[in-house]
Amino acid sequence: MFLPKKHTGSENTIFSEMTALALKNEAVNLSQGFPDYEIDERLKKLLCEGTEKNFNQYAPLAGNPLLIENLMEFNQQRKTPISVTKENITISPGATYGIFTALASVITFGDEVIVLEPNYDCYVPAIEMNGGKPVFVSLNADFEVNFEALKKALTDKTKAIIVNSPHNPSGKVWKKEDWDQLSDLVENTGIIIISDEVYDVLMYDDREFYSAFHHPKLRERCFSIFSFGKMFHVTGWKVGYVVASPQLSHAYRMVHQYLSFSVNSPAQYALAKYLEVFDLAENCKIMQQKRDFFLHEIKDLPFVLNEKAEAGYFQILNFENMSGLSDKDFSVWLTEEAKVATIPVSAFNHDEKNTGYVRFCFAKKEETILKGVENLKRFFKI
Repeated sequence: MFLPKKHTGSENTIFSEMTALALKNEAVNLSQGFPDYEIDERLKKLLCEGTEKNFNQYAPLAGNPLLIENLMEFNQQRKTPISVTKENITISPGATYGIFTALASVITFGDEVIVLEPNYDCYVPAIEMNGGKPVFVSLNADFEVNFEALKKALTDKTKAIIVNSPHNPSGKVWKKEDWDQLSDLVENTGIIIISDEVYDVLMYDDREFYSAFHHPKLRERCFSIFSFGKMFHVTGWKVGYVVASPQLSHAYRMVHQYLSFSVNSPAQYALAKYLEVFDLAENCKIMQQKRDFFLHEIKDLPFVLNEKAEAGYFQILNFENMSGLSDKDFSVWLTEEAKVATIPVSAFNHDEKNTGYVRFCFAKKEETILKGVENLKRFFKI
């Protein structure tokens, strides 16, 4: 029986492909964005406590009330507070789900959705499966937004723009001025902003996080998508939350109730209680130390560092003075020969055009990073 393909995404994502290649070649996996270190013991105990306290049945559609209350407090305590009420927050089974459901709640067949690329690979399939058409606008060479190009891409069919800050793969962070420019572009339109903000708490070198929901003119027309998986390094828990205006939250929940309805109850309890003891500053410090440790260890390798990651789990490096291969072929070659797996940045572009960059994940144990660097130094005879 013939089953038509519902989207243009590949059958196996580049992340699955490179992880499988790493396993096959016994390579150090610095490709996929998941930590390999232990999570906080308190969080483990709270998950057990959640089951013991019988948080084992369906949670409310919007989420555990304690989790929503603690998220309101957490967002109010940010360096730049985000004022939210319970009408603004919906717990989701992961950020990818949140992005899909946000799109499902606002676009109809034939609507155009602007995608700023390089972009995370779930965006385009989510647009297409909801009947939309992706329209691609390339970021500048320094991974900042070309607002003139973005303006030219807007049409009467533009229904939404997907923004990703902090950005994967580059680690670039939008400044307040960027949100101001975006607000000016969409001010007299009905365009919705879907803002992927999953690395919001992993900001380095004293940079400040700005959410789409911070902006007084955008907060009524945006979905801000967050991830506890990235926040607390529990990617396998697949729990996130979505912040939107009451009107957009209602539209989101109308779809959510028929997809998932609710989210893992004991995990919601554990996350709610953990927010009460979570040290945001210490979390940032630990992750910045991991970034700096990685950069220190690779400084003698023939990669070119154009800019340190401003946030997130990843550091991109240029390899063009090392090889004439495409970034995809270089990543495969590095995995097979040097025994270190990375992700080619071309995988974040719809045409997979060679970029000369590969992405390394530094959200790893020091011994994992050291093993990877040792393999690279041995291979390059350094």
